[in-house]
Amino acid sequence: MNDHVTASPDAPATAAVVERLDPVRIRAHAPRGLAALLVDAVDGGASLGFLAPLDPSEAATWWHTVAEEAEQGAREVWAAHGPAGEVLGTVTLVRTGKPNGRHRGEIARLIVHRAARGQGLGGRLLAAAETHAAREGLTLLVLDTETDSPAEGLYRKAGWTRAGVIPDFAADPAGTLRPTTLYYKRLT
Repeated sequence: MNDHVTASPDAPATAAVVERLDPVRIRAHAPRGLAALLVDAVDGGASLGFLAPLDPSEAATWWHTVAEEAEQGAREVWAAHGPAGEVLGTVTLVRTGKPNGRHRGEIARLIVHRAARGQGLGGRLLAAAETHAAREGLTLLVLDTETDSPAEGLYRKAGWTRAGVIPDFAADPAGTLRPTTLYYKRLT
């Protein structure tokens, strides 16, 4: 089943269609669209677990791994496509396989292409994942993001609660250790 969120008529010219991707579609977009999006984000300084410069083949391989996780029911992926079908953004929802954590999920890898930022696309992707999680019976979502990154404003605006900061949590794309801020959101 695909979840669709379409752009409103008064949205910016770069308005995109947000849809849930099944594993077949993830694999189809991995070599070009999804890999290019990930490379753009890492090259732009986004802390997503990779160091710059990110080789496109490494990015495509990561997306193929995501497709395998989607097949196993451990991860779900939404992508935002522009008018020409280009991938402008993604977000993933990771499920835990532990019996005591089946009520929660993690929002991971919210990525918006640098050319499409500041137009509400990140919020739309996040809302699509949150809405789906609530429909699936999840009652708690968590995430982490680089402290003082622009993403923090997006999460606060979307009603997420800051839980705390962990120093030197991960290296940014340049290899410098940065703190991460943990957030959670109760779904009702």
